[in-house]
Amino acid sequence: MIALAGCGNSSDPQPAGAPLAKTHASVTTSTPREAPDQQPVDQEVVEFSGFVSPTGNVSCMIDTSWARCDIIDNDWSPPPRPADCEFDYGQGISVSSGEEAQFVCAGDTAFGPDEVLPYGQSITAGPMRCESAESGIACRDTETGHGFSISLEAYRLF
Repeated sequence: MIALAGCGNSSDPQPAGAPLAKTHASVTTSTPREAPDQQPVDQEVVEFSGFVSPTGNVSCMIDTSWARCDIIDNDWSPPPRPADCEFDYGQGISVSSGEEAQFVCAGDTAFGPDEVLPYGQSITAGPMRCESAESGIACRDTETGHGFSISLEAYRLF
């Protein structure tokens, strides 16, 4: 099962200030293309879902048009805070369908889910896909290729 967490800012699908909630999403699992020990089983979700990295340092939310990951500890600095950002800044990165990835300006957090996405596995919601690796979490819009990666050591927008 996957835990859900609500969040919000003006570009997010949840209303601003929405309380964090834990509920369960519908999950389907695809059949591995190779033997189970060689190819991880990917999760497909059809509604807003959340997960945490195996270290617990990164927590993410995903739905069919958006993905966001927040981080607790990092060894890097985000870009300068935009002048119009009145909330917390630099704690996370998001990507919306058809748009470039950007740092989050929000008064909430992606932390809340406790379902771990193990290294080598991914979660997909429509065209949005997040992958867990020892090097960090990467999320992207598979239709445009826009996305981000985030870890203790570094971040990257692409």
